[in-house]
Amino acid sequence: MSKKFNMADLLSDKSKGKEDVKEPKSIDKINQPKVDQVSIEDIPINRDVTLIAAEINNIKEKTRKMVLYNSIEIGRRLVEAKQMLAHGEWGKWLKESVDYSQRTANNLMRIFQEYGADQITLIGDNSKSQAFANLSYSQAIALLEIPEDEREGFIEKNDVENMSTRELQKLIKENHKLENKLKMLQEEASKEKVRNKETLTNKEVEIENLRIYIKESKEKLLEAQSSNDNDEIERLQLSLEETQNKFQDALKEIDELKKELNEKPIEVVASVEKVPEEVEKELEDLRARVSTNEPAIKFSIYFKEFTKTFEALINTLSEIRDDKAKEKYKEAVCDIVAKMKEGF
Repeated sequence: MSKKFNMADLLSDKSKGKEDVKEPKSIDKINQPKVDQVSIEDIPINRDVTLIAAEINNIKEKTRKMVLYNSIEIGRRLVEAKQMLAHGEWGKWLKESVDYSQRTANNLMRIFQEYGADQITLIGDNSKSQAFANLSYSQAIALLEIPEDEREGFIEKNDVENMSTRELQKLIKENHKLENKLKMLQEEASKEKVRNKETLTNKEVEIENLRIYIKESKEKLLEAQSSNDNDEIERLQLSLEETQNKFQDALKEIDELKKELNEKPIEVVASVEKVPEEVEKELEDLRARVSTNEPAIKFSIYFKEFTKTFEALINTLSEIRDDKAKEKYKEAVCDIVAKMKEGF
């Protein structure tokens, strides 16, 4: 018995066969390995506290640099704005426009003036020196206490970048104390130098006076010895011995003064390698005056001796208890003074 032909069944079989047919793969697709699409964030990293600390410190460093950079730029614009405003409007403008106190504004303007470059470079650095680039805002404020010409050297010498603000403030305070102490030592050394110069000059004069006085005393001693005036001989010998002792003492003092001038008084004061040229010049001038003005020096010696003797005379006169004798001696002194005055 023959099977009936059914068009619906035929169509159904064709459709089923079609589903079973698979598209052949190309050679490239067959050989290509399968790769998952992943981002770099998906790559597993063994994170630990050391890595986290490094990331935090990196962010802190970037933030610190950005704060100083922005502070300089704010200060730059505050300076610009202040120049535009009329007198008396500055404080009001700060409060209403940017919500700054005058103190904060002054700090920011000083940050710009002390640390900021006149023009920003192509790499975005707006500080005057690379030494300032790594400062924090608070460090930059603290360092305003250091003179501008010393600031960069201070930063490099003391590793300021790795200091806390408190440590830096303490160091600056100690630095000021040291500077004040050194300044006092320098001033005292300078004053001592001036005193030594004056004393040295005076001692040179004294030496020349004593030299002339000794010469005169020796001549008088020879005269007294020739006339056999024993009292005068004894007086002159005692006076000569005393004067020669003074002469030797004065020479020692001069040597000590020259030694002090040659020595380095304190470590921070510039050393004096030899007796200063101006001191030597003063001494040379003095010696020249002494050699050409011997009579004046003689007068100076005799006047000094006269004054000393006259004072002793007056003191002795006041000790006399006999009024009659005291009046007699007083009149004698007045007569001598009157005759001396007539002699002039």
